[in-house]
Amino acid sequence: MTASLILLAAGVLLFEAVWTQTGHPANSWWKTLSGELASRPVDDVWVLTGAAVAAALGLLLIVLALTPGLRRVLPLRVPADSGGPIDAELDRKGAALLLRDAAMRVPGVSAARVTLRRRRVKVRADVRFRDTSDVKADLTEAVDREAHDSLGLARPPKPVIRVHRTPA
Repeated sequence: MTASLILLAAGVLLFEAVWTQTGHPANSWWKTLSGELASRPVDDVWVLTGAAVAAALGLLLIVLALTPGLRRVLPLRVPADSGGPIDAELDRKGAALLLRDAAMRVPGVSAARVTLRRRRVKVRADVRFRDTSDVKADLTEAVDREAHDSLGLARPPKPVIRVHRTPA
């Protein structure tokens, strides 16, 4: 939100500067602002205060951009009878391991790799025996059941299943 406001203010200033440089009459606020900035010395208290605020705001935006946030955790479903607000989260790597274990329990799967995102879970499985379409159907059911029932995620991810046969 702060970055959007700064972008909007910078865009208005840039537009007004280009507008006046192309021969159009300047607005009164632009004349006042440019007159004040031209008449004040660099060591004026208001100029130094404005520079300090701009620097602090820039540093805050850099810190916010570099913080990871909650990308590595998935929110869990809260039971209706809990009585109050509960914040429960599950680590994404742990959830991916549980889904991989569920995929490995499907008959015919010899290896499975799981990538878990917020909205989608990608499962790539190697099939040693059985028909790949049967394994894919069983794998979709197993991963979907595990994501909905066992993990208890607030928004269960949509499974994307890819299977391929490995030579025996």
